[in-house]
Amino acid sequence: MTQRLRLKKNADRRLKAGHLWLYSNEVDTQATPLQGFEAGGQAVVEAANGKAMGVAYVNPHSLICARVVSRDPGMRLDRSLLVHRFNQALALRERLYDKPFYRLVHGEGDLLPGLVVDRFDDVLVVQLNTLGMERLGEEVIAALDKVLSPRVIVFKNDTAGRRQEQLEPQVAVVKGELTGPVLLEENGVRFEVPVLDGQKTGWFYDHRANRAWLNGLVAGKRVLDVFSYVGGWGVQAAAHGASEVLCVDASAQALERVAENAALNGLHEQVAVGEGDAFEALAALKADGEQFDVVILDPPAFIRKRKDIPNGERAYARLNREAMRLLGRDGLLLSASCSMHLAPERLVEVVRGAVRHQDRHGQVIYQGHQAADHPVHPAIPETAYLKALGVRVFRD
Repeated sequence: MTQRLRLKKNADRRLKAGHLWLYSNEVDTQATPLQGFEAGGQAVVEAANGKAMGVAYVNPHSLICARVVSRDPGMRLDRSLLVHRFNQALALRERLYDKPFYRLVHGEGDLLPGLVVDRFDDVLVVQLNTLGMERLGEEVIAALDKVLSPRVIVFKNDTAGRRQEQLEPQVAVVKGELTGPVLLEENGVRFEVPVLDGQKTGWFYDHRANRAWLNGLVAGKRVLDVFSYVGGWGVQAAAHGASEVLCVDASAQALERVAENAALNGLHEQVAVGEGDAFEALAALKADGEQFDVVILDPPAFIRKRKDIPNGERAYARLNREAMRLLGRDGLLLSASCSMHLAPERLVEVVRGAVRHQDRHGQVIYQGHQAADHPVHPAIPETAYLKALGVRVFRD
């Protein structure tokens, strides 16, 4: 017999509007006490009047205590439904891209809350970010096998979201063998990525379209790529004709990868690296009288929780000010943020303030977001997290 999770009166509005999350304060705990649910188990969600609204997996110890996996109360999230959802997700990616390098599953955006899968041809990197998904690990492997029969599947379970679900970090090759780095191609440029010990799944496909836009404007330019990681922006800029690229990152290991990725594309002469804290590096470059035509800022999330917004916005403002000081008379700034809690108009405001602080003019000539393999769920604003502004910064 399946357990039932009853909602308070009117607490079903967001669910009716298409949202997939239920918060613990929306549950009628008199009728269905949360402590009565098995953590990670599945339950039928019902409105206050007892009408069944769908199936969710439940974590009574989390603020988001349930995530809907199907609107059909007769369904269960099992291997069969996973295969169906993976096929739906694959159909979209195959429509979008002609090569097998993309985010295959984007959590809620693909109706699979808590699950991320990045595809590097025959290598799949999986993140199980919630207890409900963690418990389905074996089914996820089996379903991916059925849909794509990959050579390698990696579980890269070391995200911050897992900590909130009280899950231990775990990185493991769960199918096949992984020897050496994994190859991918993006915007015609090849990269080797460290899926086991790199950031997130090893690569950030979400900026693909934003990089493609910038690639069209860098020919003959001197480019600075800050928070470069393994060179996604910088190496692509060099491949698209930048005369000189400097990649700056705090990780020596990431910068080794930048050099290797530059060499992989025959660009080692155009691409240099500099190790250090971004703010210190920007100040040092200014002190040395350096100047660039294009500066790329793609920092990690400065705002992880709502309470971080004031400090985070100050950090973004300072970063953009320091970057603009390195632009010549008529330069281009690519300013990005992956902080879900920074609204797009706030990033424009940050850039406006930085432009005025430098007593220059700014023109926003591009507003980008995450690539189409990171679909946004229209009822869940949190799934639209990435912003990228292309800004011409110039003096009269």
